[in-house]
Amino acid sequence: FVDVLNTMLDDTLPLTPPEWPEWGNPIESAKDFRTILSYSPYDNVAAKDYPAILAMGGLTDPRVTYWEPAKWIARLRATMRGGGPVLLRTNMGAGHGGASGRFNRLDEVAIVYAFALWAVGMAEKAEV
Repeated sequence: FVDVLNTMLDDTLPLTPPEWPEWGNPIESAKDFRTILSYSPYDNVAAKDYPAILAMGGLTDPRVTYWEPAKWIARLRATMRGGGPVLLRTNMGAGHGGASGRFNRLDEVAIVYAFALWAVGMAEKAEV
């Protein structure tokens, strides 16, 4: 959920109005708008160095649409000064909880662990 403000401003999305009690309604409240804007990852990308980032999404996720991480990664790549890499992995067969099936889920966990180990220098680039 990296494009929080745009999502919460779109009352045509089926999950947005039920989320307003928790997140706030930026359509009706300037205070809620400012609060959400202050922490929305997509809206707070700045020209600076970023750590290694692996954003993951599922094509059929009805809660966090696949284009949210794609937009965020595109903005990071266009704006960041250095660091990274910033990578996007979209699972074409996954929904909100990731891949279904025990072994497919374990594959995703292995990808995350391999990236994390590489990002902190515990794995060689060729091993990931």
